[in-house]
Amino acid sequence: MPLRDTSAHQAAADRTFQVDLRGLVDLLSHHLYSSPRVYLRELLQNAVDALTARHAIESHGAFGIRLYADGSVVRVEDDGVGLTEADVHTFLATIGRSSKRADGIAEQRADFIGQFGIGLLSCFLVADEIHVLSRSARTPDALAVEWRGRGDGSYTVRTLPPSAHPRPGTTVTLTPRADAGEWTRPAQVHALARHFGSLLRHPVTFDDGTGLGAPVNPEPAPWTRTHPTPGARSRALAAYGADVFGFTPLDTIELDLPAVGLKGIACVLPEAVPAGRRHGHRVHVKGMLLSEQAEEILPEWAFFVRCVVDAESLRPTASRESLYEDDTLAAVRDALAERLRAWIARAAASDPDLLHRFLQAHHLAVKSLAVHDDEILRMLLPWLPFETTDGHCTLDEFARTHRTVLVTSSVEEFRQVAAIASAAGLGVVNGGYTYDRELVHRLPEIRPEATVADLDPATLTAHLDPVDRETELAAAAYLARARDALAVFDCDVALRTFQPASAPALLVDSREARHERTRSQLAREQEGGLWGDILGALRQEAPRAQLILNQLNPLVRTAVTIDEPELARTSAEALYGQAAMLSRRPLRPAESSLINRSFLDLLAHALRKDS
Repeated sequence: MPLRDTSAHQAAADRTFQVDLRGLVDLLSHHLYSSPRVYLRELLQNAVDALTARHAIESHGAFGIRLYADGSVVRVEDDGVGLTEADVHTFLATIGRSSKRADGIAEQRADFIGQFGIGLLSCFLVADEIHVLSRSARTPDALAVEWRGRGDGSYTVRTLPPSAHPRPGTTVTLTPRADAGEWTRPAQVHALARHFGSLLRHPVTFDDGTGLGAPVNPEPAPWTRTHPTPGARSRALAAYGADVFGFTPLDTIELDLPAVGLKGIACVLPEAVPAGRRHGHRVHVKGMLLSEQAEEILPEWAFFVRCVVDAESLRPTASRESLYEDDTLAAVRDALAERLRAWIARAAASDPDLLHRFLQAHHLAVKSLAVHDDEILRMLLPWLPFETTDGHCTLDEFARTHRTVLVTSSVEEFRQVAAIASAAGLGVVNGGYTYDRELVHRLPEIRPEATVADLDPATLTAHLDPVDRETELAAAAYLARARDALAVFDCDVALRTFQPASAPALLVDSREARHERTRSQLAREQEGGLWGDILGALRQEAPRAQLILNQLNPLVRTAVTIDEPELARTSAEALYGQAAMLSRRPLRPAESSLINRSFLDLLAHALRKDS
């Protein structure tokens, strides 16, 4: 879709689409580019591609890029291949046409950063006019060509003597709009040049009007430099990672995929990150910064690292702010994942201190990997920390103490039974956290001598000792009143002895049992209707909760001797409420009401007794 040439007009039978350039620029600014600042990246990119084309015809020569900004203009000058008058008409006046598609250059297309031919339009985000002065390096006596493009869609072209641009190359000059000062001030231009071009392979300098050219990319990428010792190299890479990401890495992992020309580092985060949170990675393509938030370069489980890489063969999208999802990117993602696995394996084999610090911070990430990766599972499952009745410890330590490892299905269930199970000598692991239950069940694959089973109420109650017959008979009246008081919660009451003696009662009640009781209650309330018939068809014998009173506890021994019916009922309700709170599960409204009422009733009873 050509821009309108104001120097000539030629009638034609065929008509072309007319482009509202301002509308197109507005579309680009709101939907393609993330910020007007990309104008400088596009200018740098065009300059780099021009230099690449120049090197294709002249392999020797000191070619570079020079930036100038003094507040009134922004100028980018390169020693690249330059443009002829025909090139200008073909490439600068047609939206979507790229010089990288020209004859003789198309086969070298992979050497260029830009692929879409719309980058120059980004300059209209900050300026109403673009001035291009160029001289081709393909012909020794080539004329200079001047092109002026305007935001209204018009342009002019004229040829000038070679002296107008003494050296081959191109100079692009922008006169910023008044509202674009945020992006075109000298300090900002320099900062943007450093941001986008710090790893460019061609020398780039910046002049703020003082005549002193400051280097934009004074040093090559850190992974391309040589260092006297491996330790010095490791420290240099860590320092670079700290400068880029703002944290001191726990360790750095060198990334090198020669097949796609990718090099870089992965910085291991020193602290845990929320589960599922993915950090963006800093991706350069042929030295030019593409994105600081490229999540797609690594798999989801690798949220314990942040990467900075420079690649040759990854394809940018049209905006050049993210990566095109194709087979190459998928292969790179798999290869980088393998590098991370190899680093974990090396740490497990040769650096236990590093492994310990890594697992302390990132055990959840490793667990998510171990679920799907048998090699990581074999290497690290014994070293992963879990919450157990022996405290937080590794499965290897826990399995040496407990031949049978019991695992709960929820955090709530673990909270209910932890103290009692520990006193009874049972080894229970909290399986309620993400991945934990599945991983614990795979322990026998690594430790064949270990046995793993799900914990159920019967297993626990089997380790609670019954009271003698006389004690049971003496407490029968109290237990009957307690069952009657707690019937509204579908809760049975039993008297047992168990450790620790400081625990007056244990409430055994699973989430599944509560759901079944709720469903049964709904079926009773809606009996006769369609919904009631559906719930009735699903209804099973609703399992009851159990409040197990501890005869070893002095308070319980006193409570079971209460003869006054109302006081006995209130004390049973208070014991139920206390056990429910210790289970740390969410309380139902009726339970919260019961706790408040039983407390007030006991307080009233105590005050009456004192008076």
